Amino acid sequence: MPLHYLHRLGGNVRDDRSDRHLGYWLAFVGGAVNAGAFLVIGRYTSHMTGIVTSVANSLALGDMALALAALVAWVAFVIGSATSAILINWARRRQMHSQYALSLLLEAVLLLLFGLAGSHIAEMRDLLAPVTVLMLCFIMGLQNAIITKMSGYVIRSTHVTGMSTDIGIELGKMIYLNDERLHLEPVRANHSKMMVLTLLISYFFLGGVAGALGFKYIGYATTIVLAVGLTMVAAGPVWQDLRGLWQVGSTADSSQHD
Repeated sequence: MPLHYLHRLGGNVRDDRSDRHLGYWLAFVGGAVNAGAFLVIGRYTSHMTGIVTSVANSLALGDMALALAALVAWVAFVIGSATSAILINWARRRQMHSQYALSLLLEAVLLLLFGLAGSHIAEMRDLLAPVTVLMLCFIMGLQNAIITKMSGYVIRSTHVTGMSTDIGIELGKMIYLNDERLHLEPVRANHSKMMVLTLLISYFFLGGVAGALGFKYIGYATTIVLAVGLTMVAAGPVWQDLRGLWQVGSTADSSQHD
């Protein structure tokens, strides 16, 4: 895969193509992590609709412990999204190339930690499973906010419910019979939007299959592969900023010696 293509995926100069391609990759990662988390700890970590519903059901049934656990998982997702927004805005105000790559790199580091800690999670499941749920919810919130802000709130990587709704709306427009006698603007489907949404859901599904198979046959090392992929996307812009800082520091040292 060409280095300039990877740099475009994670860089601050965006276009529709790079947004779509990064969205597909993040949807794949989201599906893989979600499926893997279910196999490991029995919980989906990107399904906030289900988690909020779990809070309501648990409260109604009087199970305060389960309601609190679900609520904290939701809070972890929100904090992940907020963290991504903070990193992006901080880097953007400093005109950094890595304004999106920083969040991608953070996600890669957390996935790497999850993969390396896999054996300990298996041995101390009762103790570490709740922490793992929170970390994975944080990762999913972090990731979803990256592509949401990057694409101007057009693309989301794990919100399959919303994407399915939008596909249904476009399908409704497609099969709608326009009556020319009304002399009104005809109803037309946005075919390109429907294609993007279909591909996003497809990549999320393929990621889920890959994640489930990976955790079944490879184990926690599956997340290491995902982390490496994210790091490859983030590495170019981050390195560009680090090199710029080094050059500024070198120039300042030279000025002091002169």
